[in-house]
Amino acid sequence: MKILVDAFGGDNAPLEIIKGCELAVNEYGVEIILTGNKDIITQVAAQNGVSLNNMEIVHCTDVITMEDHPTELMKSKKESSLAVALKMLAEDKADGFVGAGSTGAILTGATLIVKRIKGVKRPALAPVIPADNGKFMLIDCGANADCRPEMLVQFAKMGSVYMENVLGVSNPRVGLVNIGTESTKGDELRVETYAQLENSGLNFIGNAEARDIPFGVCDVAVADGFTGNVVLKMYEGTASFVAGKFKEVFKKNIKNKLAAAVILSDLNDIKKSLDYNEYGGAPFLGVKKPVFKAHGSSSAVTFKNAIGQLVEFVNADVIGKISSQLED
Repeated sequence: MKILVDAFGGDNAPLEIIKGCELAVNEYGVEIILTGNKDIITQVAAQNGVSLNNMEIVHCTDVITMEDHPTELMKSKKESSLAVALKMLAEDKADGFVGAGSTGAILTGATLIVKRIKGVKRPALAPVIPADNGKFMLIDCGANADCRPEMLVQFAKMGSVYMENVLGVSNPRVGLVNIGTESTKGDELRVETYAQLENSGLNFIGNAEARDIPFGVCDVAVADGFTGNVVLKMYEGTASFVAGKFKEVFKKNIKNKLAAAVILSDLNDIKKSLDYNEYGGAPFLGVKKPVFKAHGSSSAVTFKNAIGQLVEFVNADVIGKISSQLED
């Protein structure tokens, strides 16, 4: 399997990106195509002892930065490492793409260069997030701030296909993120979406309040991109806040430090279950080819895990199954 990678996307590029690619080559047996400045990539690899075995480098000197408007990808940055990678994906020169750069630029390129699956109104960014009894998908979490009801229903369908075929969740439960559980709660978008989801044929369990989502009330939490992004960032912030408070308590005195040592293994298990690095990134569901957005601050392990998610995505033929679902 060949994976395209923007070597200059993300806060820690290119070092952590190419280190992650090295880990992925060794663990998943994939071939990597890196796009970016070849001289810098080879120099950084040599200085840090990173092997570039099974990696091809496609040289390009331009880069999309976080300050660039996403549409610059189609204007002044047509030869950037991101644009070149997405063009190669659209031309079937690889099986998928992973990048840690600008979410807006990746979405723009995925939509305008790689193109949408027939019938999909908008691609959605769909991370998998840890919950009390497993994990759930939050879709959308930032790609589409303004949505119509039929778009949210498509998100629910695409998310259900992913959860069933990649994560093995049988008949995924779909919940609509809302301010109350009653069918009449929320604004016009939520009320109309509720009615359409009831008739969608999906396993719709009704509205899901934000306080219940971490406890696994649903497997697919459906939201417009604005609401989903607020939920995601509050979720991440709360996890960091709680972890910090635990750390303060256990470092308070000798007695607490001894207690921490006794339960260290259990604490590490909890930390691992809440760590976004374990999940790596998120797919843009609704695009014709696999496009994954890795975390902007990805470490090598985070980026390797994002590539691993993409490998599972390709092997499960998620795009083919989403296409069939939407046709039905």
